[in-house]
Amino acid sequence: MTPTLIGNTTEELTALLTEMGLPGYRGKQLARGFYTRFARDFDAFSDLPKALREKLAAETQLAPCSERSVQSAPDGTEKYLLNLTDDEVIEAVYLPYEDRTAVCVSSQVGCPMACSFCATGTEGLARNLTAGEIVDQLLFMQAKHPEQRISHLVLMGMGEPLINLPNVLKALHLLHDEVGLSYRNMTVSTVGVVPGMEKLAAEDLPITLAVSLHAPNNTLRSELVPLNEKYPIGRLMEACRHYTDTTRRRITFEYVLMAGVNDTEKEAHELGELLRRQPLCAVNTIPYNSTDVEARYQRPTPEAARLFREIVASYGVTITQRYEKGHRIAAACGQLKRSALKPGSAMRPLPLFSQIPVAEPTEPALEPAA
Repeated sequence: MTPTLIGNTTEELTALLTEMGLPGYRGKQLARGFYTRFARDFDAFSDLPKALREKLAAETQLAPCSERSVQSAPDGTEKYLLNLTDDEVIEAVYLPYEDRTAVCVSSQVGCPMACSFCATGTEGLARNLTAGEIVDQLLFMQAKHPEQRISHLVLMGMGEPLINLPNVLKALHLLHDEVGLSYRNMTVSTVGVVPGMEKLAAEDLPITLAVSLHAPNNTLRSELVPLNEKYPIGRLMEACRHYTDTTRRRITFEYVLMAGVNDTEKEAHELGELLRRQPLCAVNTIPYNSTDVEARYQRPTPEAARLFREIVASYGVTITQRYEKGHRIAAACGQLKRSALKPGSAMRPLPLFSQIPVAEPTEPALEPAA
């Protein structure tokens, strides 16, 4: 199998070149080329001899991601559909703001969580992404926008990051150590995989944890987020308190507002009561971004969203509404992939939650491409 270079540390690249009978010090030049100069082609490595570039091109693969399609919005948001080496596809989003440039990347091909309102959740899980495939989404988008340095990363794309925790952690370390992205500008999202939250807390990284809550009571949350049956709200809140106690980092609770489903005054009071004693937390509301998943889910009115925030805030809970970008280009996760594939081609059986372990690493040093 052909080894893929992106996804390896400088030390791992040095070892690979040594095994290939090449000067080990060239590993540092390789790492600098694609992690800090964002090269996507061996010809761009002008500091390497031509013979070495030709050998690397013949015996290795530089990057695991390539562009399949892109959609652009008037606000500058770009949503990419990326091909992987095994012909799977994932989504990644480029998000320019006035004060920062962020990217939203995927951690899995598909998702096994089956949240009822999520486009990705309808297709099931194909596989975990390797650390290199996670990192390369950012590198790809940085190469597309050399004039604007990417400063923030959110793992809120396709998949549940904490089921793929070893590869996610390696990707975060690569982005920090090799690319130079600050841990404090990284956000990892979860729907509440409690064992993964506990393992992430033990890492004690200065990242932001975002918990997709979406409902303040177990009956409604189990309808929206089936994983709640395994880790109900009480258990989830215990894990959140453990995380904040361990890391002293604030948790952001993500709450997608759906008209008449979870945006009423009743849910607002319940959410305020649930979180008023939760230390180091804030709520981020997001008006539902319509998909073709369920006609019953609709965006709330601005008045309903405002009243919801006011009620929750009356309990002393910090609550904001996310500034939306990319609404016109189906920026809700999974929509671009669904529109690009033939009907049924992406559908896979959803595994039972009891059968979903927190993954072991699938990308050891010098892992060959799939």
